[in-house]
Amino acid sequence: MSDIDQITLSVLAGRMEQIADEMDATLFRAAFNPIIAEAHDASHGIYHAETGDTLVQGKSGLPIFVGVMSFAVKAVIEKAALDGGIQDGDIYIFNDAHIGGTHLSDMRLVRPYFRDGELFCYLASVGHWHDVGGAVPGNYNPGATEVFQEAFILPPVKLARAGVVNQDIIDILLRNTRLPQSAMGDLNGQLGALDLGIKRMDELLDDYGAQTVDSALVALGHRAEKLMRSELDNLPDGRWEAEDFLDNDGIVDEPLSIKVALEIKGNEMILDFTGSAPQCAGPVNIALPTTVATAYVAIKHIFPMLPANAGVMRPINVIVPEGSLLSAEFPAPTGGYTETILRMIDVVFCAFAKVSPEKVVANAYGTINALSIAGKKSDGKPWVMFSFYGGGHGGSIETDGLNHGNAPISTATIPPMEILEAAYPVMFKQWALRPDSAGAGSHRGGMGAVYEIEVLEKNGAEAFLFGERGRFAPKGIAGGEDAAMNVFSFEQDEGWEHPPLASKMRGISLKQGQSVRLETPGGGGYGAASDRDPSLIAKDVKNELVSEAAADGTYGTAWREYQS
Repeated sequence: MSDIDQITLSVLAGRMEQIADEMDATLFRAAFNPIIAEAHDASHGIYHAETGDTLVQGKSGLPIFVGVMSFAVKAVIEKAALDGGIQDGDIYIFNDAHIGGTHLSDMRLVRPYFRDGELFCYLASVGHWHDVGGAVPGNYNPGATEVFQEAFILPPVKLARAGVVNQDIIDILLRNTRLPQSAMGDLNGQLGALDLGIKRMDELLDDYGAQTVDSALVALGHRAEKLMRSELDNLPDGRWEAEDFLDNDGIVDEPLSIKVALEIKGNEMILDFTGSAPQCAGPVNIALPTTVATAYVAIKHIFPMLPANAGVMRPINVIVPEGSLLSAEFPAPTGGYTETILRMIDVVFCAFAKVSPEKVVANAYGTINALSIAGKKSDGKPWVMFSFYGGGHGGSIETDGLNHGNAPISTATIPPMEILEAAYPVMFKQWALRPDSAGAGSHRGGMGAVYEIEVLEKNGAEAFLFGERGRFAPKGIAGGEDAAMNVFSFEQDEGWEHPPLASKMRGISLKQGQSVRLETPGGGGYGAASDRDPSLIAKDVKNELVSEAAADGTYGTAWREYQS
């Protein structure tokens, strides 16, 4: 390895990020299902040839995949060794969440990149497929007690061997989905993204040479580590704790603790999740790779200028107790991993707020509200509308929280209702901000949303919800107040009803003309409500974000002097 000057390093960093970004864009444009094409629930990156560590990730994909895909690549490296080695043109595919993290809907493709006959690095693609079998269309099964009830499980297998695609694997995949055309389109999109990545890597190494690019990859890891240690050096030493809860696991109606102790010692940090709830019956468990990746996402939010590189985590020790729901063992269900990692981020933020509150925001709404509505059309063909929904983000030292944003585990977007209405027999009767849903503060949280969806199909439909924050509100920090909780209701012949478990339910039978309604949480507030500028309160009331009664009760009546 040779030394590399900083200008060349910056240029190469940009070139490699662009490769990952182009791979993202290729899949987004080619994918058949809206969760990838519109919501951008996918990611691509470049990974170390020996360790599988993340070297570069695209900026448009999900941050949670930065760490998780490293575990996926490591799994392929181990599997390839058992298979007798890796060849140019091999492509591995799998969705096993206990090996590669997240959940079974996320299909992973890993492909080696060779230069002059030598393995140089790995390229990887992950995308959330619309349906991968299982008991519930869309795969968010709130009643699952083992992973087999969530989806079809594929361990790491060769989709292609030395450039020759194994059609048998594709046949198995398409037989295990309700939507084979969608699955085939997404698979082709991922294969196309990997092809583009190979082409762009060839161009990069043609321009700079393998030795220079390899030196850059090593240097980027060292630089990321140095930046992280520098940030930690500027913080006080100490230990701070935080705890929050999941509503339940979808099976047993008892809250589940997520607990963290954050400790800083010089230029190192410990995130100790000892004391978190044990592995549970329902699908809010997560595997160890997901937990480690979530710790990275939380750190990346707190220090946003750090690069997407595994070097960031070298000074950070993540302690996860065995037997906990944060280190679930196969075949524990993991389909609702999104809800658990959101709570992990919340507790890390709350702990860090005791260290340096100006660096964090109050809790965001804390649930993706995975809602699946499915049925059969008059011609007998199945349809599955799966989507996630937005809410308010937390206030910060600088500003109010974002209204109706997406979950902080991703840079994904909420699919537009026009796309959903065009694709499925539903109509959105309401898609609006939810007044009085934000936590009060000197900078209030963002507003949640109200969605009401009517079934138009004459054969009716069945709905499934996997959500959270129905019993534990998003927290404010630095003296800010908590936000409104999640409320889900569904229409029946007798009127509107609510799930017994507050935020999770399967098998909701809906007739044509009946609706479901989501009222999502807002974000927590930052700072004392008594410090809020009265003119801003008056503006919120005028814009119907805060009612007069709520403004008077929370902030007092001084704002009325600013009414226009």
